Amino acid sequence: MPNIKSAIKRVKTSEANRAQNITVKSAMRTAVKKAEATIVNNDSEANVAFATASSKLDKAAAKGLIHKNAAARKKSRMMKKLNANG
Repeated sequence: MPNIKSAIKRVKTSEANRAQNITVKSAMRTAVKKAEATIVNNDSEANVAFATASSKLDKAAAKGLIHKNAAARKKSRMMKKLNANG
């Protein structure tokens, strides 16, 4: 544990940021899984689920939780599946 006051504060803020990042990343993963499941099942909610997942991916990329190209790749693959099931 750090002894310097500013280092102690940094540990606290780092933990808070880490908890927030975990929440955002988990919500993103859940949205992506839900979207992929609805796309595979040809569900009528597939477009809405895709839009939600796409938004979550973009937000995670903007925060630096995943790389922007990784987000684009995941969105592209989901959109390809969505159009194939059409």
